Amino acid sequence: MEMQFFNTLKIRPLQNEEKNENAQNIGNACLLFVVASQIDSHVHGTDEESFTSIVISQNGLDFIKDLLITKEIASIVPLKLPKIEKTVKIPLVGNVRMHLSNTTIYRMDVLSSYVKSGESGVVIVASGITCSLSMNWYYEYSTWLVPVDISDRGRAYLQIEGMEVGLTLGLKNHKGTLKLSIIDRGCHVKDISIKLDGGASWLYQGMVDAFQEQIGSSVENAITKKLEEGILKLDSFLQSLPTEIPVDDHASLNVTFIGSPLLSSSSIGFDINGLFTARKKVPSPEYFHLNLQPSVSCTDQYKMVGISLDEAVFNSASALYYDAEFLRWTVDKVPDQSVLNTAGWKYIIPQLYRKYPNDDMMLNITLSSPPVIRVSEHSTDATMNLDLIIYVLEEDKAIPVACIAVVVCGSGSVKISGNNLASSVKLNDFTMSLKWSKIGNLRLYLIQPVMWTIIQTVLLPYVNSHLGQGFPLPIIHGFTLKNAEIISSSSKITICSDVAYTESLNLNQLLFNLSRYTISY
Repeated sequence: MEMQFFNTLKIRPLQNEEKNENAQNIGNACLLFVVASQIDSHVHGTDEESFTSIVISQNGLDFIKDLLITKEIASIVPLKLPKIEKTVKIPLVGNVRMHLSNTTIYRMDVLSSYVKSGESGVVIVASGITCSLSMNWYYEYSTWLVPVDISDRGRAYLQIEGMEVGLTLGLKNHKGTLKLSIIDRGCHVKDISIKLDGGASWLYQGMVDAFQEQIGSSVENAITKKLEEGILKLDSFLQSLPTEIPVDDHASLNVTFIGSPLLSSSSIGFDINGLFTARKKVPSPEYFHLNLQPSVSCTDQYKMVGISLDEAVFNSASALYYDAEFLRWTVDKVPDQSVLNTAGWKYIIPQLYRKYPNDDMMLNITLSSPPVIRVSEHSTDATMNLDLIIYVLEEDKAIPVACIAVVVCGSGSVKISGNNLASSVKLNDFTMSLKWSKIGNLRLYLIQPVMWTIIQTVLLPYVNSHLGQGFPLPIIHGFTLKNAEIISSSSKITICSDVAYTESLNLNQLLFNLSRYTISY
């Protein structure tokens, strides 16, 4: 693989056979490795640990309610009701056999609704619902006044006003996914008005008296059943959510839910594992771990959602790419190509030039341990431990001549790019020490300017090209973050944001779309 920077810079991954097996650790690097291993102990957690928290505020709950209830409740129409038959006794007429068929709710309007969470579950109530119905009506009767049966038929239009629908939903963790259940539900019809077209107008009041209760009950049962079907679909969707989100060919995010959802009077909170995991089985070192339980704290209480990421999430990414041997490169072209010829080192490392005059060189850069990320209130810092191996190219041979250990200290910034959390890093400082040399002792202070150029023009552009793409936050496809705010605190980064739904769909289309759950990245 080759990548081009500034038209002249080319780097390629270090091949396994190019690794030097004779490198020896030096004393002044030991402390850094101890510190790195202590921080890295937060990286490899078990599936029962949470490193990412998500909180949906009351505004977020209202948004979801508006989407799935207020706006999408109309998706249940047209809704057909069962046939209704009844015999009633009408004065001066006698027994009248009547039935209603092809009864259809063709319009529903919701005046108001609210959602509230609590220990017993999530309560959703829609009130002031108006339903418009149409139906075919038919009746027949016989009377002693007329020796034949009398019948009539026509259309009727109904208006139901003041209907209320209520649901109490339970939400729990089921083997790492969310399970939704109906704890209680109800539908109540308040007033029904009926307008008949055709037929005998004198039968109007009889129709109302005979069928009002049955029509109301039929409407209540049909809507309740339809809502139950919708909840079952939503529950099926929640349980089908993937437990891993692909990031690239190497990594996935573990989005297994940990513990039970936390329901308060004004929000719902979720804990997920949140760490990076390998998409391909790569042997990784064993680390001790701590059970971290991050919380979400947004300065703007009106933001719909808050996502808190512990620094262990970022360290898990660095450890994973390190374990996969992805963080190593060969540098054979730089903007100043004289850097990669021994003549350019004539006065920096004289013995190198004397032994290999005017020979081309290449540099192998290998991370000797996973990069360490520390998040604080004022900055995000990264520390990278590198081994820089200098090779001299003679004929078709690459001869290793020296290895320099480099500790690079940088600071990073994060930003939201779509639904991704992207970042970049800049160089603050670096230190060097000689690990081994086949050309005698090196005066490292003379090499420092060259090393600065290599870090600034080779290492950081490559790293930032990947960091700039970011990694996906746990946001469902079809929803996007809006007006996001990033807050850094001790050991974690929190994203507080509103959410927008980018597609205009009814409930069934929404659930079908969600069933194809993907993350944009």
